[in-house]
Amino acid sequence: MTKNLTKLWAGGMQRLLAIQKRAAREALREAGVHTPDVQDMWRGAQQAAHAAGEAVARAVHGAQTQTAEQTEAARPPVRESRVGPRAAAWAAGEWHRDDYLAPGMSRPLAYGLYLPPGLDTTDMPLVVMLHGCKQTMDSFAEGTRMNLLADKHGFAVLYPEQSAQAHPHQCWHWYDARQAAGGGEVTAIISLIDSLAQTHGFDRSRVYLAGLSAGAGLASMLAVRAPGRFAAVALHSGPAFGEARSGVSALDVMRRGLHHDPVALVDDQLAGRAYPGMPALIVQGDADAVVAPVNAEQLAAQFLRLNGLADADGVRRGVVSHESEGDGYTLHDYARDGASVVRLCRVSALDHAWSGGDDTVPFHSSAGPDASAMIWDFFASKRREAVADDFYEDGELAQGAG
Repeated sequence: MTKNLTKLWAGGMQRLLAIQKRAAREALREAGVHTPDVQDMWRGAQQAAHAAGEAVARAVHGAQTQTAEQTEAARPPVRESRVGPRAAAWAAGEWHRDDYLAPGMSRPLAYGLYLPPGLDTTDMPLVVMLHGCKQTMDSFAEGTRMNLLADKHGFAVLYPEQSAQAHPHQCWHWYDARQAAGGGEVTAIISLIDSLAQTHGFDRSRVYLAGLSAGAGLASMLAVRAPGRFAAVALHSGPAFGEARSGVSALDVMRRGLHHDPVALVDDQLAGRAYPGMPALIVQGDADAVVAPVNAEQLAAQFLRLNGLADADGVRRGVVSHESEGDGYTLHDYARDGASVVRLCRVSALDHAWSGGDDTVPFHSSAGPDASAMIWDFFASKRREAVADDFYEDGELAQGAG
C-alpha cells in the first residue's frame, strides 16, 4: 500500500511540474533566459519533489507500523489457566464420542467417554459428570480437568450431553420428572451407564455421579430414583429438590431456596419406599447469585435424611459433625462410624462456577479449592455393596434398561 501511495503522489507531482515547466519555458524564452538554465532549475525541482515523495512514504509507513503496534498492544492476551495449559485437560487417554439411543426413547443421548491410557477397564471405577446450562461435554471436561485425575487415579469418566433440541440452553430438566423431560433423561443415562458397564467391564459397585448447577439437579433426581446404581454423589452449585415442578418454580427455588420443609419433601419423594442411603458431597459458593447458598444447606438436610442421619423432623441422630477451615472455604462433615457421609463445602469468594477449575472456561473459577480433587477424594472410599438393577420411575419401580 505504501508503494502504491508513493507512486500515485509522485506521478501527480511530475504531471503538475511538466505543465508548469512548459509554461515557465515560454515565459523565460520571452524574457531572454537560456534553455540550459531552465533545465537545471527544473532538474532541481524534480529532485526536490522526489525527496518529498520519499519523505511522505516514510511517514505513511511509520504511521502504519505505529498503528499496528498499538492494535497489537490493545489486543488482550490469550488467558491461560492458573493450573497449567488448557490443552492438558484432554490428558493422554482415549476419547470415545457417540450417540446412544436408549430403549423406548425417541431422541439419542450424545456422550463422551474418557479412558485413562494403558489400563484394563475391567473393574475400573466410573465417574459420571453432568454439565450445567450453556455447557457441553467438551467445556465441562476442559473446565473441571477431571480427566487429569482419571489418568492419575485410574478411573473412567462419562460425560452425557444434553441436546439443544431438548433445551435451547442445553439444561437438564431436573425439575420435571415426566418421562418426556427429566424422567426420560434419567432413563437414558441409567441405560447408557448399564450399556457401557457391560461393554467395558466397569466396576458396578464404584459408579459415582457429579453435576454442576442443572446437572447437579438431575444428579439429585438420579440419586433418589436409582440409588442402587451409584456409590456416592457430588452436587456443585445445585438446587435443593422436591419442590420445583416447572421452569418458573425452578428459578424460584434457585434464587430463594425451598419454601417447604426440605426433609418433608424428601419423604414425599420416597413415598414410603426403603432407601439404601447415598453419601453426598455438596459444594457451594457463598457469592453465587444464580443458585442461592441456602440451597446447599437444604440439600445437606435432605441427604442427612436420605442417609438415615436425621429423623422426619430433621433432628440429627447417630451422626458426628465436624467443622474445619481451609484457605477461603469451610468444610462441614457429618460422619457415621468415623467416615464422612455428608460433606458440605462452602467457598466464600466463589460465584456460580466450578471451584478451583480452569477460569478461562465459562462457569469455572480459579477461586476456592480444587473441586475435582475434592470430589474424587470423597468418592474413592465409597462403594455400593449391593448393586440394584431396578430404579424408580414416576413413583413406581421400573426395570432398568440394559
